[in-house]
Amino acid sequence: MEIVITGRHTQINQRFRDVVESKMNRVTAIAPDAQRVQIVLTHEGNPRQADTAKRVEITVVAGSTVIRAEASSTDQYSALDMALDKLTLRLRRTRDRRKDHRRGYSEMVPVDMGVVEPEVETTVEEPEEAESNSADAAVASDLGPGESVEVSVGDTPIVIRRKLHIAEPMSIDEALYEMELIGHDFFLFVNKETMRPSVVYRRHGWSYGVFEIDTPENVAKKSK
Repeated sequence: MEIVITGRHTQINQRFRDVVESKMNRVTAIAPDAQRVQIVLTHEGNPRQADTAKRVEITVVAGSTVIRAEASSTDQYSALDMALDKLTLRLRRTRDRRKDHRRGYSEMVPVDMGVVEPEVETTVEEPEEAESNSADAAVASDLGPGESVEVSVGDTPIVIRRKLHIAEPMSIDEALYEMELIGHDFFLFVNKETMRPSVVYRRHGWSYGVFEIDTPENVAKKSK
């Protein structure tokens, strides 16, 4: 298994590398098919954030599956331990899920499908001659898979980054599973049942939400 350790705003000392390598047996014991582990150690220089001065991000690639976890603490070693605890929990869930699918069993995941009322937005008319480095410029050009573009908005500190990801449509259950693997509170996907761009997100406990997006024209066609 390949182990890659990098630092952001900090240097990686040999002791930290040795500790990381000694703890990687926790990963291989649960995921023997793991091909690559990437660990990023980040130092936060703000003294007001001393309690979270060190952040460790761990990403494991096992076949087509990517599992991620991160944690922050006062030092890199405790942050590493906390991130590893989160990671091993997610690795076990992945392993158990694979076993369930081999048995032909799919765990039912509770999903909140409540109706969300659309918010009323106010449209502001822009001058006809707008600056080229506007928010629209960030989405004006076509992108290839994996390509990204960043555009600064006028003289403001705002930077908009756009990137194109290619992904197969999936079910809500699969989207929730992917969200748990990467450790995020939301996950963007295309619902294979409706073929609509959708987002699943965590609410509280085992309660989740789902947003789906469609145009008035498409909704009108489907209602006929």
